[in-house]
Amino acid sequence: MKVYEVLIMIAIMAVLTLVTRALPFFVFPAHKPTPPFITYLGRALPYAIIGMLIVYCLKDVAPLTAPHALPEVIAIAVVTALFLWKRNSLLSIGVGTVLYMVLVQVVFA
Repeated sequence: MKVYEVLIMIAIMAVLTLVTRALPFFVFPAHKPTPPFITYLGRALPYAIIGMLIVYCLKDVAPLTAPHALPEVIAIAVVTALFLWKRNSLLSIGVGTVLYMVLVQVVFA
């Protein structure tokens, strides 16, 4: 692949990224009220996405074989407890991820 082809691809990606970031400001200008459906999506989608991520992450867990889903249960409990305590998604997900990786690679290895 030639250098100019790479530069053209980078330019196209940059323009498309800029367009996708700026498009909502043109479609929903500040001086007009946000449509109710978009407001509803803003409230409902985060919970739906988290639910889908939980299902996706737990779909291959085998509770009948060792370690009997203990790393997953422990990590979920820690994430839940941390979030309820601190109300900080980034902190709870970060700590839960690190804890899960330690559990599966060191403790239950």
